[in-house]
Amino acid sequence: MGWTETIPKPHAVCIPYPAQGHINPMLNLTKLLHHRGFHVTFVNTVSNHNCLLQSRGPSSLDGLPSFQFRTIPDDLQPRHFQDLLERFDEESATLGSPKVSCVVSDSMLSSTLNVGKVFRVPEVLFWTTSACGFMGYEQYRSLIDKGYTLPKDTSYLTNEYLDTIVKRITGMRNIRLRDLPSFMHSSDLDDRMMVVSMLEDIERSKRASAIVLNTFDRLEHEVLNALRALFPPIYTLGPLHLLTEQLPNNDTRSIGSNLLKEDLGCLKWLNSKPPGSVMYVSFGSTTKILAKQLEEFAWGFANSGQTFLWVINPDMVAGGEAIFPPEVLDMTGKRIWLARWCPQERVLNHPAVGGFLTHCGWNSIIESIAAGVPMLCWPFFAEQPTNCWYSCGEWGIGMAIDGEVKKEEVERQVRELMEGERGKEMKKKAMEWRQMAREATRPSGSSFLNLDEVINKVLLLPRGD
Repeated sequence: MGWTETIPKPHAVCIPYPAQGHINPMLNLTKLLHHRGFHVTFVNTVSNHNCLLQSRGPSSLDGLPSFQFRTIPDDLQPRHFQDLLERFDEESATLGSPKVSCVVSDSMLSSTLNVGKVFRVPEVLFWTTSACGFMGYEQYRSLIDKGYTLPKDTSYLTNEYLDTIVKRITGMRNIRLRDLPSFMHSSDLDDRMMVVSMLEDIERSKRASAIVLNTFDRLEHEVLNALRALFPPIYTLGPLHLLTEQLPNNDTRSIGSNLLKEDLGCLKWLNSKPPGSVMYVSFGSTTKILAKQLEEFAWGFANSGQTFLWVINPDMVAGGEAIFPPEVLDMTGKRIWLARWCPQERVLNHPAVGGFLTHCGWNSIIESIAAGVPMLCWPFFAEQPTNCWYSCGEWGIGMAIDGEVKKEEVERQVRELMEGERGKEMKKKAMEWRQMAREATRPSGSSFLNLDEVINKVLLLPRGD
């Protein structure tokens, strides 16, 4: 449909949870909506807005007449969001700008559903997890009812308890308690509060106009079928970055979302390496590891003889600065490139990259699948253990590092992934999933068609003024 002077553009207000792994996919979704004719407002917290300006330049968020950035205070109170929507309505009356017609919110900000109801607009929740991670959270109420109570101290968390098979979860046959989202089996007070928060988000999700996920049907079809029987319409739109790659080279291409400045020198370094010879290492933007774990990984990689590109920022080590062992640097020489932050999609799609050591955040998993890169999995928290369980089992594209990190085991698994028979099998399977991901995002594919459907059936519904 074309938007004319007499037919105003629909106005989508999109708000991600203020973390890198949530901002990235939301920005991809907003670019797709903008291309389909929407006026878009992307809502950041003040702190993240300033981080983006610092990392990408003072004019990087100037936006376009029909793609704007606005901010709300860091405390994320729903009232701030409601005040913002009220200002948009005032601007519509005084300046003639498009009135808010729909809201797309991160599932972790599901309280915005109440704001959407006040304005009587369609409200879509974006779960940035995998479908299997979403299902893991949906099971929290059932787990509590079955007696899997939250542990009060770590003595409760024996291997025998964590290895308990949780039965009768559709699409999760033989899954262990340890493989479900981690908040349920943690004694940490913040994690216990996250269980309460996730229970609330799950219940609120049932009141959304629709739910969107950054996955594709063939990857998680069994779990998706089960979720669709429990929730409002669910639309799979992934991998989202493959859909945005098809957009024309317009002004939104230059709009980025990385809160840290990217090291583009790593791409030039990769150009000098043979195909499939480099192991990429990244634990995401929020993971904190121990200094001893960093040392064990570093020596394991050094002793493996492999070449590796490692994202290592100063804040990644808990309780101190991340310092890479200088002896490892001396030993590896040109076999290593350390970067504070990388353009991950470009790195994973580089021909030189043959493997990925990952924390199993969903963005990393879906980007690795889209690139056909097998993974060495070391999950930390939230739904990362669930993503690991599927990657290593159901999808056949991962190997898990179990238990305490030891340099000897890291060395063995890195060699197996990069040179061994199991690694070759995983690479073959990864390439098969890569092909299916691309089929899903072609004009006749499920994710492409689902984008059309969520726009036409949900986001373009008339506002109920």
